[in-house]
Amino acid sequence: MSKLMPSVSKQTFPVMGMTCAACASSVETILSHTVGIQSATVNYATTTVSVVFDEQLITVEGIDHVLQDVGYGIVISSKELHESVWEAQELKYSQLKKQTIGAGIVTLPIVILGMFFMDWIPGRWISLNLCIPVLFYFGRHFFTNAWKQLRHAKASMDTLVALSITISFLFSAFSTLFPNYWYSRGLAPHVYFEAAAVIVVFVSLGKVLEEGAKTKTSAALKKLIGLQPKTLTRISDEQPEEILLEDVRLGDLILVKPGEKVPVDGHVQAGHSYLDESMLSGEFLPIRKEKGDHVFAGTLNQKGSLEIVAEKVGKATLLAQIIHRVKEAQGSKAPVQQLVDKIAGIFVPIVLGIALLTFGIWMVFGGEHALPYGLLSAVSVLVIACPCALGLATPTALMVGIGKGAEKQLLIRDATSLELAHRVNALVLDKTGTLTEGKPKVVQVLTTKDPSLPSSATQEAILMALEKKSAHPLAEAVVNHFAEKGLPALGVTAVEERSGHGIQGMVDGKSYLVGNRNYLLSQGLKIPSALASAAEEWTKEAKTLVWLGNETQALALLSIVDEVKTNAARMVRELQSEGIGVYLLTGDNSITAAAVARQVGIINYRGEALPAEKSKFIKDLQQKGLVVAMVGDGINDAEALAQADVSIAMGKGSDIAMDVAMITLITSDLEKIPQAFRLSKITIRGIQQNLFWAFVYNIIGIPIAAGLLYPAFGFLLNPMIAAAAMALSSVSVVTNSLRLKTKKLS
Repeated sequence: MSKLMPSVSKQTFPVMGMTCAACASSVETILSHTVGIQSATVNYATTTVSVVFDEQLITVEGIDHVLQDVGYGIVISSKELHESVWEAQELKYSQLKKQTIGAGIVTLPIVILGMFFMDWIPGRWISLNLCIPVLFYFGRHFFTNAWKQLRHAKASMDTLVALSITISFLFSAFSTLFPNYWYSRGLAPHVYFEAAAVIVVFVSLGKVLEEGAKTKTSAALKKLIGLQPKTLTRISDEQPEEILLEDVRLGDLILVKPGEKVPVDGHVQAGHSYLDESMLSGEFLPIRKEKGDHVFAGTLNQKGSLEIVAEKVGKATLLAQIIHRVKEAQGSKAPVQQLVDKIAGIFVPIVLGIALLTFGIWMVFGGEHALPYGLLSAVSVLVIACPCALGLATPTALMVGIGKGAEKQLLIRDATSLELAHRVNALVLDKTGTLTEGKPKVVQVLTTKDPSLPSSATQEAILMALEKKSAHPLAEAVVNHFAEKGLPALGVTAVEERSGHGIQGMVDGKSYLVGNRNYLLSQGLKIPSALASAAEEWTKEAKTLVWLGNETQALALLSIVDEVKTNAARMVRELQSEGIGVYLLTGDNSITAAAVARQVGIINYRGEALPAEKSKFIKDLQQKGLVVAMVGDGINDAEALAQADVSIAMGKGSDIAMDVAMITLITSDLEKIPQAFRLSKITIRGIQQNLFWAFVYNIIGIPIAAGLLYPAFGFLLNPMIAAAAMALSSVSVVTNSLRLKTKKLS
């Protein structure tokens, strides 16, 4: 891996002023061609730019100055990047809302005068005076951005908006100030102030919707980052000192007082307390922690004080890794929006060219009416081609779709997941807590009766003691089963847990392990025939097995049952009928996996799959060209959820699964999975219809506005009709989006 030169720095900054993908491309291009900057990469979704630059040739302030020349800028702040981004987004969102509301209030009387009192002369003067603040105060950013773009021979949607409202306003102002110019030529002096004002309102509304959606996607990330304390108490030379979180080091001894959040991952050195670990497990009951127990950053200490040895700090903690994954997911670009951005990039210069061509043709072939007709036609082209509907097409449909999902207990975390879900053709399901109820219970216990071995009661006590130390979902079922039997409390030391295998520890100086059959065999343990026979019989009954062994042989066997959900088979049939391949991946043994798969109608299944193997299985499906969705509920599913194209978490699962997942089923109802895919389909269909309505008026109206029908029929499109068509396209988009609420998901 190459290293940066001492004077070369890589920094990420929030970018202000970007309104579309064309803007993001402009920022990248301008910075990449600036002396001293080696590379620049813009993430439009998070409104940030990562810049690699030589500090000897250009400063951070210099980068900001370069962008300000073309209407953009970076936020230079001593705060964390995410804090700067959020502040910038909230400020922009707040400003746009105020501008849109103000413009809407002032525009309303202009529209009333223009639509119902168009021939009232004083009304034109009132509209003229009201239109000035709408355009040049509430809509001034369109002119500012268009001018800065023009200085660098670039154009964006702001350019088209600025031209539309400028020409409409100037034409109307001329007709108001000099009506005789038109009367002398046998023409009526029409005004179109309402068209100019409505353009500002509609386009601003589209921008408000987009910024509002961006702000909402940051809410989950804010919650996660809020779990990290900014300071902590370190014990140094037996004296406590308060330090910043970023100053903590591996091996530091940290004091966590009651009411404080654990700042790092580590283990308890001294003290005992109860921690709220709901952010990890989803379980709101506090967990007792004492010497030797593991603790995780972001969990809340409730009662006693704990002294913790730091084992993972900074970006290595489990919480930091979750935050990183969420940031990456939120930084992804929505596929449909990419299409819209491409269309918009072509749309703007084409419309400008058509307007100029229209005016030129009229000036050459228009005869005595060349100037007024040419000007009217050019204005009509620009007005009817206003891209406000394009700005509303995607966000309105997505907002309605996400809202409908919430009503149906489908929590959609971002627009990307909603846009991708309709393309899913492979679904990978976890077993425990997903296909099953997630409430496992011990139904059978078989211990080895041998005088040379611990008694049955002691074996059960060892089982309970070890499982108390385990984070596996089945461990709680074992502990609960033995808790009421009054077994002696045994101490466990040298605990070592192996994900996907089991847990090992020392009890009374002897080594014991609890886990699956493969774990015991990998340690060279012998399995008595009585236990082997019981295991074979219980496995055929689709029961999950938990083994206890000492240093030489298996001692005890438990069977655990987790009932399959009643609607699991119906859900599988429903998805398969829609052409979606369904796969079952579980850490349970292969025979149990086969029994559950057979029960619900799944052909493709795999048992004894470790977390990394689940992730690899999904990657293999993706390499075959499949779009893969993963449904899981536990910590062991997090890696696979992150790998999947669309990740779905069960609402009663762990917070980690829900944080990583794009979609959460609030009720854990399996019927919600096909509903999520249908919601995506109708939303994408709505977006496509919106894009149709956004452009159909342009496709039909622009040639008519240019005067195509005039030679044959003497018909010339009035800019008022053009403005109405433009407004109608926006109304059509919004109405079509709202229509999604009436669609059924089942």
